[in-house]
Amino acid sequence: MIKAIFWDNDGILVNTEELYFKANREIFSSIGINLNKKQFVEFFLVRGKGAWHLAEKKGFTKDEIEILRQKRNALYTEMLVKENLLIDGVADVLMSLHGKYKMGLVTSSRRNHLEAIHQNTNLLRFLDFIITSDDCKTTKPDPAPYLMAVEASGFKKEECIVIEDSERGLLAANAAGLKCIVIPTELTKNGDFKKAFKVLKNIKEVLKIL
Repeated sequence: MIKAIFWDNDGILVNTEELYFKANREIFSSIGINLNKKQFVEFFLVRGKGAWHLAEKKGFTKDEIEILRQKRNALYTEMLVKENLLIDGVADVLMSLHGKYKMGLVTSSRRNHLEAIHQNTNLLRFLDFIITSDDCKTTKPDPAPYLMAVEASGFKKEECIVIEDSERGLLAANAAGLKCIVIPTELTKNGDFKKAFKVLKNIKEVLKIL
């Protein structure tokens, strides 16, 4: 019996992945690198490693790359506060499940980005805990964030379920020994989700599974 739900953020609760792609593409373009969507999906949404190795190949130093990363983060934050990011149906689903399950948010986003994303969504009130990349030494596809979520929930692994949109999220959940429902986005729809517990079309279908 499921007692806890661990939600991914980007692509599941909010539509931010396209913005993150745009922020990265703009910064990489400034140094002569054309980051395309196929590369973004592979480097960010499958491997979860980013694309800074492309800058390294062009001779950029670690310090220079860190400056570029900071510029990317600042640009992404600017984009976040200007957009309506909420995915259709999310608020109703979380409201319906609130109080029936222990619910946590497990994201590879930085905490300041998460706060910018949710400053107008009013979703965080439905969550019992939040785990960001600032809370873990390693992020998805490493299982550490979800292992931390299991501990925070107070339940056994078999009593918990993960909801993700990407391959790296599924890999992280599986590596942590957790069942995972996948709801692919336009960016992740071609991923390998054979090891998912269920693959759904939209978040509203979650209510039929739980």
